[in-house]
Amino acid sequence: MTNTLLIFRWVLSKTKKEDTDDNIAKYDGRWEVEELKENTVPGDRGLVLKSMAKHHAISAMLTKPFIFDNKPLIVQYEVNFQEGIDCGGAYIKLLSRSDDLDLEYFFDKTPYTIMFGPDKCGEDYKLHFIFRHKNPKTGEYDEKHAKRPDVDLKKFYSDKKTHLYTLVLKPDDTFEMLIDQSVVSKGSLLEDMVPPVNPPKEIEDPNDKKPDDWDERLKIPDPNAVKPDDWDEDEPSKIEDPDAVKPEGWLDDEPEYIPDPSAKKPEDWDEEMDGEWEAPQIPNPKCETAPGCGQWVRPMMNNPNYKGKWKPPMIENPNYQGIWSPRKISNPDYFEDLHPFEMTTVSAIGLELWSMTSDIYFDNFIICSEKEVADRWAADGWGLKKLVASANEPGMFAQLVTAAEDHPWLWVLYILTLALPVGLGVLFCWPAKVRETDWLLLLFDGGGVGSMYEVKLISAAEGEGEGGEDTDEEEKNEVEDGSQEGDKSNKSGSEDEMKEADEGTGSGDGPLKSVRKRRVRKD
Repeated sequence: MTNTLLIFRWVLSKTKKEDTDDNIAKYDGRWEVEELKENTVPGDRGLVLKSMAKHHAISAMLTKPFIFDNKPLIVQYEVNFQEGIDCGGAYIKLLSRSDDLDLEYFFDKTPYTIMFGPDKCGEDYKLHFIFRHKNPKTGEYDEKHAKRPDVDLKKFYSDKKTHLYTLVLKPDDTFEMLIDQSVVSKGSLLEDMVPPVNPPKEIEDPNDKKPDDWDERLKIPDPNAVKPDDWDEDEPSKIEDPDAVKPEGWLDDEPEYIPDPSAKKPEDWDEEMDGEWEAPQIPNPKCETAPGCGQWVRPMMNNPNYKGKWKPPMIENPNYQGIWSPRKISNPDYFEDLHPFEMTTVSAIGLELWSMTSDIYFDNFIICSEKEVADRWAADGWGLKKLVASANEPGMFAQLVTAAEDHPWLWVLYILTLALPVGLGVLFCWPAKVRETDWLLLLFDGGGVGSMYEVKLISAAEGEGEGGEDTDEEEKNEVEDGSQEGDKSNKSGSEDEMKEADEGTGSGDGPLKSVRKRRVRKD
């Protein structure tokens, strides 16, 4: 039999926040039930926080209370910061059962058992898990905070996607926090909460005082040391460099700054009110080419005779007694709660939030004890939203462009990434420089029949003499006779080379079909 708790209906709070100015104390933040702005699932709507800089409070009773006995507690819901988030929370509170619980008066002081969910202000990204523990000796409640997750939470607040937040508490006093069904933090209620659930057995005696003669000094000045007779404490640490020489060309009579000759007194300048007008100062142009201007002063150097104030050397303290600490006594407030999982019964769920950003979307709250139920619930809700969001994501090129718009320095990385393989390709694949008298033989497979083209490289001088252009007559020069083909090939190489080239084409059945000769201007 499953233990799934359902929510009756949401109730808006009508009360005010205590210890707050009246103009912002009222819980008058607006809530709506709407579809997502982006990646909408048709027919699916959620609870949306609509107001900025206002207090919001809304809550709902569960069909039956959740009692912490021998079954786990699984709390799960979805959040989407549709407009991002500057400062605000999206956490939930599981309200403690009490006879006087009235949801219309739900506010920040309403007792809760567990607080869980995301919270962010500035660059501080948090995922809260807090539970209120009842002191078995005094009956008072203290908040116990889980340690911060070690993962980077920033993307969950900025990507404008719907994320699934899950808290799992187990009867063995362990917990897990998950985002999108991945564990981001886990630990023990007994060992990983701050402050610890159980106080220490011993504490420092508040009445114990350090004796007046207790010596904590590890080292002391040597009482037998004597200042040397030649120790001069009056020597300065810096002196003028006696070997310094004024640079040649130093302009002693020229100031470093002069009045701006192009400046003019403003027409509305009133000397009675504003005083005598003076042109603003500018660097003296005569000093730009000189080593310096104005009165030359010798530079300072470290004084080789400087020793400073004499102090006796330090030695080990023969009377050292160590760092004093008060003696330990039994803690009168000590108790031992071996099962902090057994928390106060929960009877309602609430959202009590302040936010500087609107349109925070909540959906698919579930409280149960079976992981399979929570997983099915997630698949039917968050899973569909995830599929729709994935289908609507832009292609890789669009993502790269968007990223570069946010971070312009990525353009340099993109260009270097593309230029490197192109440059290597040119370096290793570009033909080597050919001499003026060389011939370049190009072989290719022409539909199964071996063919060969000759390209003659001519010198720049020869090219200029001919105008550097191919003539129409040369473009149309085609030879069909095999012997003529052989004669032309002798201009570029031996008959053996032509034979090898012919064999390389794989034809072997007859003479080459045609040869075209072009003049190519050599750059």
